Amino acid sequence: MIRPPEERRSPLTPQLALRVAVIGSIALALFAIIFFRLWFLQVLSGDQYLKQASVNRVRQIGIPAERGEIVDRAGNVLVDSVPSIAVQLSPPDLPRTRAGRAHLYAHLAGVLGISTRPTRCPIVGVRHTPRIAPIPCAVAQQHALLPYANVTIKTDVSNDVHYYLAERGDQFPGVTVQQVWLRRYPLHTLAAQLFGTVGPINASELHDRRFRGVSRQAIVGQSGLEWYYDRYLRGRDGADRVQVDALGRFEGYLSERKPVAGHSLKLSLNVTLQRAGEQALQDAIANNPPAPAGAFVALNPTNGEVYAMGSLPTFDPNIFTKPLSQSQYQQLNNGSSGYPLFNRAIQSAYPTGSTFKGITSTAALQSGAWSLGDIYDDTGTYNNGPGDQRHNAGGAAYGAVDITQAIMVSSDNFFYNLGARLNSNSAKGGALQQWAHAFGIGRTSGIDLGGENSGILPSPAWRAARNRLEVSCEHKRRVHSCGIADGRPWSVGDNENLAVGQGDLEATPLQLAVAYSTLANGGNVVRPHVGVEVDAPDGTLLQKIDPAPARRLHIDPANLDAIRTGLHEAASQAGGTSADVFAGWPQGQYPVFGKTGTAQHFGQQDQSWYVCFVPDPVHPILVAVTVEQGGFGAQAAAPAAREILSQWFFGKRGQFISGKSRTL
Repeated sequence: MIRPPEERRSPLTPQLALRVAVIGSIALALFAIIFFRLWFLQVLSGDQYLKQASVNRVRQIGIPAERGEIVDRAGNVLVDSVPSIAVQLSPPDLPRTRAGRAHLYAHLAGVLGISTRPTRCPIVGVRHTPRIAPIPCAVAQQHALLPYANVTIKTDVSNDVHYYLAERGDQFPGVTVQQVWLRRYPLHTLAAQLFGTVGPINASELHDRRFRGVSRQAIVGQSGLEWYYDRYLRGRDGADRVQVDALGRFEGYLSERKPVAGHSLKLSLNVTLQRAGEQALQDAIANNPPAPAGAFVALNPTNGEVYAMGSLPTFDPNIFTKPLSQSQYQQLNNGSSGYPLFNRAIQSAYPTGSTFKGITSTAALQSGAWSLGDIYDDTGTYNNGPGDQRHNAGGAAYGAVDITQAIMVSSDNFFYNLGARLNSNSAKGGALQQWAHAFGIGRTSGIDLGGENSGILPSPAWRAARNRLEVSCEHKRRVHSCGIADGRPWSVGDNENLAVGQGDLEATPLQLAVAYSTLANGGNVVRPHVGVEVDAPDGTLLQKIDPAPARRLHIDPANLDAIRTGLHEAASQAGGTSADVFAGWPQGQYPVFGKTGTAQHFGQQDQSWYVCFVPDPVHPILVAVTVEQGGFGAQAAAPAAREILSQWFFGKRGQFISGKSRTL
């Protein structure tokens, strides 16, 4: 007989039953313990722990690091930091209700002397600009960028305000008062664009590799030297972990991480020359209405050290050390005020006029398009076929000239001829484009300031690209013209314009200074730089800044000598374009090699240019000056350059001597 399955099961032994009972008891005991503990915490001790949680809070307070000093070569302080008291708001600790926040803002505004009148408040990501009071505006703007960062409401408050807020923490939830470091610029407007500005780090910068690991509340460089050398100057912020009660009142310190001060930056800047240069530029603007602005660069043509660099109009960077009002910001970024934040020496590119002829001469001689013995008969008119007829400025005719004489008198017809000889329809152009690019035109120089404009070096490929952009724009916007290009192909006329620094060419004063430094030093394309060394707070040298030349141009010494001779005669011989500006100058002691330039702008007065160098064996210097709507080169820019050279060699600027040359 077959037994049912249930009769075939193994019987439960006493040992197995005991084990099951023990394991079950342990599991039941553990569950009972967990249940009792949970009941104890939530029911018996809930009120006690809730009270402790509401009474004891830990808060981390950032301790800003002192930003490093910027000093001149002699160690004189140009930029430093001073301690100050700042009132800040911590968004997570503000009252939860709208009425509570409104009451806090109004109360705090009264204490700090801040207006409560609603004004326009631009907020990132908000299409319609609301009208709200300054304090809630600052909170809203900060929240749109960094929601959890403290909002600085006012800096440099008095001790009375500090004590008042500290003693009434329960009345000002979310309000903190702490020491910060304010950047100070003792020179005020002098070299303002060179030093640059600092400000709170923004949302996009937090993802920048330059600012990796930086606190959300950090103050970082925003432009100029402050931006370029920020990682050295910034230092490392510290932090205090403190315990406070529910009202935000201090209970005690938990831990501290001390801040580490930033390193100092030593510059090649000569403050005396900087001041003289800006005054000379102002003279050029004032003496040549309606000239509104200008820029200059003075550097060592041998190693690229910048002695001085200025741009007018200018501004006082001290205004950026405190919260900036919307009206102040608009004033600094307005055409009516001349865009003072704009460093025209490196950021504003223009046609260079005849100062480009030094580059054209090199390209013609080195390529074989022209020889030192060749003569051109300048009859006053250049004719290269139908529709291509040109004249010298004022209808001047210089007769038979070689390349040295053509540079001296700045014969446009001579250089139109070279432009035609150097023309090429290949994509990158011919020898003129190749040499101009090698000199640094159409590319950044790599100066340690940031924001440098690369300019434009026109070529057939460039013009074709502009025409494609025009067609694309017209198609996208469904318009007849976008104004980007006129659609015509590259022609020999474009190269003729380029040869005299006109047409579509755009270059910065610094690019021109680098190009002429190459002519001055014999072929090295220098890397311009303002910083010369980085030092630790105790004075220990950390890094020497002495960049090697960007490249070496191999220019035949005979060709170089002919070009230099033309430049020297232009500034020293009768008939030279800047000879009357340098009348009485000791050419035997400090020979000047200079070239005027007059760039034409449609609908505006011409732009004045001058670039020159003095190859002094002890104190070599090169100066490039441009004055917007300043007229002819000898009229505004050359006199300013003479004042700068006079300050450099004789310790005084002297008089503003305007020249009479009317060459382009």
